[in-house]
Amino acid sequence: MMDMVLIAEMIGASVIGAILYTIIGIAPGTDETAVLAPVTLVLVLSGFEPIVILAFFISAIVAKKLTDSIPVAIAGIPGGVMSAPMVEHAMILKKHGMPELSIRKMASGSVIGTIIAVPMSLLLANLIAPLSGYITEYASQIFLGGAIFLALMTKNRWVALLSILPFAFLIQGLRIFYWEAEIVPADQTVFTSFFLGITIGPVILKLAELLSGKVRKNMPRYGMKDIALKRTPKTKGFPNPFKILTKKEIGTTSLSSVLGVLTFFMSPVGMTIFLGETLTSRIKDPVKKAARAISSMDGLTNAAYISGTLIPLIAIGLPLSPTAIGPGGALFNAPPVFTEENNLHHLLSMTDFIVATVIGSVIAIAITFYITMKYAQEICAFVFRFIPHEAVLGLFFGLVMMLAFMDAGIINIAGVLIVAIVAGLLHRKGVNYGVQFMTLYAAPWLVSLFI
Repeated sequence: MMDMVLIAEMIGASVIGAILYTIIGIAPGTDETAVLAPVTLVLVLSGFEPIVILAFFISAIVAKKLTDSIPVAIAGIPGGVMSAPMVEHAMILKKHGMPELSIRKMASGSVIGTIIAVPMSLLLANLIAPLSGYITEYASQIFLGGAIFLALMTKNRWVALLSILPFAFLIQGLRIFYWEAEIVPADQTVFTSFFLGITIGPVILKLAELLSGKVRKNMPRYGMKDIALKRTPKTKGFPNPFKILTKKEIGTTSLSSVLGVLTFFMSPVGMTIFLGETLTSRIKDPVKKAARAISSMDGLTNAAYISGTLIPLIAIGLPLSPTAIGPGGALFNAPPVFTEENNLHHLLSMTDFIVATVIGSVIAIAITFYITMKYAQEICAFVFRFIPHEAVLGLFFGLVMMLAFMDAGIINIAGVLIVAIVAGLLHRKGVNYGVQFMTLYAAPWLVSLFI
């Protein structure tokens, strides 16, 4: 029987994760990878129990995906990368005076996506598990194949494809320099700080550009931005997502959630845009189309994030999905605590995975869904007024620099900044996080083919 103290720790971690990422999710522009990966990594390196970390992470995912739709509905500002595809549809509802409808539809879609994704991910992971040995043996080749596949799915596919080899040489070149200079032992691979360098690449690039007086001078000046927050009626009792959505919306949200689980290895953003538009293409009424689209999209994003973490974690032990490589990367590889040969896949039983996932998701829904429905506008107003976007990004930038120093000393801060600037440039040119993270994992094997 599982220790009651451990269950209490999981509940406590889930509550903290839900509250923390309810606030972070509402903050505009908080990229999922940039805000989830560093905090998860700190928990891993701090020595928390693996099952407690998993409960926290699942709660954080669900809470983040529930609340990042609020600034979309109210102000047309994405709370994160995954909510960006919903802006156009949310603005249609806002134009018709229904911002509260956007919040309710998106949050309800997230809940349905979570309810479908948890059991389906656990089942699919068990079906894939017998192939884990074969997948592990050819992991490097699979990572390279994943990088190529994701590159072909991007808009600037040729830029993404051509970036794989030089980016791999940059990563592995820095590692070899550290070994030759005896900055780190020859049996130690610098991974964590390079991983985080990629996550904050766009931010570092922007900060580097601001050092130029010419760039600062040419930047647009908007002054204060007025954001109207219209009061909406409160929901009585605990909200029921199945009563908020229509039968057709429940159907398309359920279908998109199932497809989100089945395509866990693909880009969540790409699938969100593709399925959201496909499932609503025949609806003529703009309000009905927008409501159907945002509920379906939010269901898919939650399902994709949960399945993209759980299926590789349970079945394989390697991060073979964009979500696992990005936000969930620390669950798979966070030396010296977790490695590809010793991570949650090896440390937790199937029962542990079920208990942690259920506790994390249920607590996040209970806290965040209720808060979203009851106090969405009050929280959004508080965040817009008192929590600057720059403060949130600055916090995570500080965490990354600290972990870079812990990984390989002060010289590695420079190394991480180099990786971050290159990653930021590639990201700006259309090379998404998935391609870059896959390249990071494949770099040792890929470079070994040439030297």
